[in-house]
Amino acid sequence: MARILLIDDDEGFRGMLQRTLQRAGYEVVASGSGKEGLDLLSRVRVDLVLTDIIMPDMDGLEIIQRLRQTQPSLKIIAISGGGRKKPDSYLKCAQLFGALAVLTKPLDNQQLFASIEAALCSDGAGEG
Repeated sequence: MARILLIDDDEGFRGMLQRTLQRAGYEVVASGSGKEGLDLLSRVRVDLVLTDIIMPDMDGLEIIQRLRQTQPSLKIIAISGGGRKKPDSYLKCAQLFGALAVLTKPLDNQQLFASIEAALCSDGAGEG
């Protein structure tokens, strides 16, 4: 069973997505902030990181950059609902920084699961 680290500061969304992933058979470790997520990664092995982009303490782009430096082969999927800009702007940057896939909120579960499976089956980090 694959273990996913879910990082999202929106408690309601994070809880809903955690339950959705668990029902699909994934083991999920959840974090409400980027700093907490990186701390969890120092103690827990995961197969994939699913991170929001817009968060107050450390945004998802910084998380992706740090993970590419410390764990270059770790699979990462970025999600965003936007913010002041359209989500596409942030998600394009996430891909350039090394996210294997990017998804726009609200998430389509079929697309989410397909992206997770494709990332888990890939042999390396994203290009960039």
